[in-house]
Amino acid sequence: MWSQRWMWIAWPAFLLAGILEMIVFAMVDPGDLHWFGNPLGLSRQAIYTLAFFVFWGVTMASSALTTLLAMSPFEVNRCPVPEAERPKDCAQNGACR
Repeated sequence: MWSQRWMWIAWPAFLLAGILEMIVFAMVDPGDLHWFGNPLGLSRQAIYTLAFFVFWGVTMASSALTTLLAMSPFEVNRCPVPEAERPKDCAQNGACR
């Protein structure tokens, strides 16, 4: 189940990061970028790569938050311990108190 959720988060974020990369660098030349008044000492490819991973990280955080908020109360509150190994005070319906 977690591998499926991971793909729900990572794959759309990857696609959106690629689209953002194309849109941003269609309007911005990486050679013109400055950091605190100094030009970046990185090659164009390095700037493209770093920007892609920043975009991917931000969009993954957004997708992860959406996935978290879409979880049902049962999924959030269910007991992760198998039923046979649960303590006696654990609720019978699958959710620990």
